[in-house]
Amino acid sequence: MSTIELTKRQEHILQIVKDNGPITGEHIADQLNLTRATLRPDLAILTMAGYLDARPRVGYFYTGKTETQLLADNLKKLLVGDYQSIPVVVGEGMTVYDAICTMFLEDVGTLFVVDKESLLVGVLSRKDLLRASLGKQDLTTIPVHIIMTRMPNITVCTKEDYLIDVAEKLIEKQIDALPVVKQIDKGFEVVGRITKTNIAKAFVALASE
Repeated sequence: MSTIELTKRQEHILQIVKDNGPITGEHIADQLNLTRATLRPDLAILTMAGYLDARPRVGYFYTGKTETQLLADNLKKLLVGDYQSIPVVVGEGMTVYDAICTMFLEDVGTLFVVDKESLLVGVLSRKDLLRASLGKQDLTTIPVHIIMTRMPNITVCTKEDYLIDVAEKLIEKQIDALPVVKQIDKGFEVVGRITKTNIAKAFVALASE
């Protein structure tokens, strides 16, 4: 859960824990003249949001984290698999001309190239296709495997990777997207893509919750 707008009672609970923590739920309830059952949802919300932490037989204590720190903590928990989108995959025998058309029609910035066994062998970016378009070459006769970035020079990620780590890779490599892959015996199967847009949407959604 990201940062939330606290109720007056939740703010009061926080202050009690700040002043007296660690403190049990029963003692908090006594100070507020409430039953433990009435208080339980508030304590659950504050704990899930990261404002409070709880230890068995010890009680609740204040984490001391600001809303900015709590948001940062939640960003670090986001997984690629929850935000990936459908990949646009092409065969290594496709022509550069057809790749340009595919990129335009699919409205993507990156194409993932696979071999006859549907294993990842390359990546095509807008820059790759733009460079190939310069000059007087017949784009209908040039296969994409001539101009693509090849394995093992491709940065990949998996569904289990953290989104923040992938964001750092995109910045470091100065690229727009990474293939989300599944390791199989002979190589990588492309199961998704993660882009700067995916990451931006995830961060905005988290901040807006």
